[in-house]
Amino acid sequence: MIRILPAALAAALLASPLIAHAADTPQREPYGIALEGFAYPYPVHLLPVVNDGEQLSMAYMDVAPAQPNGRTVVLLHGRNFPSSYWAPVIKMLTDAGYRVVVPDQIGFGKSSKPTGELHFDNLARNTIALLDHLEINKADVVAHSLGGMLGVRIARAYPDRVAHLVLTAPIGLEDYRLYVPPTPTEKIIETEDKLTADDYRKQLQTNYAIKLPGDAITPFIDARFNIKGSPDYPRWLRAFVSSGQMIYREPVAHEIPLITEPTLFIMGADDHNAPGRPNAPEALRPKMGQNAELAKAFAAKMPNARAEVIPDTGHLVFLEAPDKYKELVLGFLGH
Repeated sequence: MIRILPAALAAALLASPLIAHAADTPQREPYGIALEGFAYPYPVHLLPVVNDGEQLSMAYMDVAPAQPNGRTVVLLHGRNFPSSYWAPVIKMLTDAGYRVVVPDQIGFGKSSKPTGELHFDNLARNTIALLDHLEINKADVVAHSLGGMLGVRIARAYPDRVAHLVLTAPIGLEDYRLYVPPTPTEKIIETEDKLTADDYRKQLQTNYAIKLPGDAITPFIDARFNIKGSPDYPRWLRAFVSSGQMIYREPVAHEIPLITEPTLFIMGADDHNAPGRPNAPEALRPKMGQNAELAKAFAAKMPNARAEVIPDTGHLVFLEAPDKYKELVLGFLGH
């Protein structure tokens, strides 16, 4: 019962009103590449930003608590997920008195899809620009997956703006260039374009060791594959592939031991996600994605960090083990 109820709650919170249809039902009007038509749990605002000379809009939710404790948490999403998936964590934090700011990074979700390449430094600057716009001097940062790499970049570049850093099943704990040869962007675009909704579901379940019922991950598949009918889909696809190249070309593993802010790694014991593993030489693949062990090793080197590993949990830690996640995060932020 304890496992079933959180999973059902996650499914209910994530589900779009349109989810009753299959992920690629042809009769349905496609989403726009800024996820127009895909419901978010709170009102979405737009902040104008300029990246490499290009005028863009950064989407974000800004959720106020009923009884404020005077602190703000910024949630940083992963690569394959719209920031709407943070819904249970937003409620957890606002119930505890935190103001919660939830951006879609440029290239993702309801934010603009740039024509240029994505870079962690630009995403970090955009996030700080959002905090400036909202007049937030310092925030706690809670990040997941690719957001963990961005959280590291923000903590290193803007240490005075980060009070606590929670890295939830982060990727980037190793330098993937040490295992995976470089792959041309056009080849990745071709591969991604051939992917079907069923292929993508299997990919998520395999790569992320997800311990949720199938219905709970349907919104992620829907958010991606109902875009395919949009006339701007090629631009979305190029931005998505650019985010993968950013992960590969801009490692943060070498910077993690230098973080001085209080840091908590929350890892799923079964999460062995390693971007690019299928392209690595077969002999090297088993060495990749030892994420829980990597997190513990990093925490031991850092001045103010610890790693917690949750058993029987994959990559979507906060949806798979919500009670333990709540205990760890609220306990850590309360110090």
